[in-house]
Amino acid sequence: MATMKKLSHVNNEGDVQMVDVTEKVRTIREAKARGTVKMDVRTLKLIESGRIAKGSVLTTAKLAGIMAAKRTGDLIPLCHPLELTGVEIDLKIDRRKSLIIIEAIVRTAGKTGVEMEALTAVSVAALTVYDMCKAVNKRITIENIMLLAKSGGKSGTFVRKE
Repeated sequence: MATMKKLSHVNNEGDVQMVDVTEKVRTIREAKARGTVKMDVRTLKLIESGRIAKGSVLTTAKLAGIMAAKRTGDLIPLCHPLELTGVEIDLKIDRRKSLIIIEAIVRTAGKTGVEMEALTAVSVAALTVYDMCKAVNKRITIENIMLLAKSGGKSGTFVRKE
């Protein structure tokens, strides 16, 4: 039987713990995440034309994603609060599939990775799109939030192969 890797957030007694990163080496760390927001064509056209009553959907979602990345340690109980050195959020409209593709890249020079920050940025940006558009379409779906890549730290590089 293959040896299972120990969960880092569970101690020997089975209780949750915050991982102690005191002795870890600072490295440049980066993570990239993606998710999509699917909607009907009418809603997508309203977003593109700037006719959503709450304002600019893409700009607001981008700002929300950046803010969320910075607050991940406050949202996820066992995440360390991190000093982020960069957060990039990109929102692209795919008219053919009637969706918005959200990608986030987060960077730090620290002792722990930024995967959760990238995933949180995408999630909150997607939730912001939903919030701003729910008055015209409650059937919007948030889909396929995932880590695409990460680098830095002891575990090395991960790249999702699609």
